[in-house]
Amino acid sequence: MVRPNIGIVNAMIRIACGLTLLSWSTIKYCKAPRRDSLLVVMSLAGLKVASGILQFCPVTFLSQNQYCFNDDDYDDDDLMYEYEEDDEVPIPSPS
Repeated sequence: MVRPNIGIVNAMIRIACGLTLLSWSTIKYCKAPRRDSLLVVMSLAGLKVASGILQFCPVTFLSQNQYCFNDDDYDDDDLMYEYEEDDEVPIPSPS
């Protein structure tokens, strides 16, 4: 199970706005069923309702946990520059 990362007030606002957008887009889609943009609005509104119910937002999770790469993750073959033994200035490798 995921740990909640948004508050109760934020969750209630997400549920209210998500249900409002979902009902609005459903009514519009019933009148004009060939508009695909309303399907996108419906799916995004459903995601907002779900994130409010679960009290978990993946965007908030990613912004709070910014993953950084360590220098240990790279191999020597992945280097962009090639160094000569006598010079300290990097020379671009031919690619």
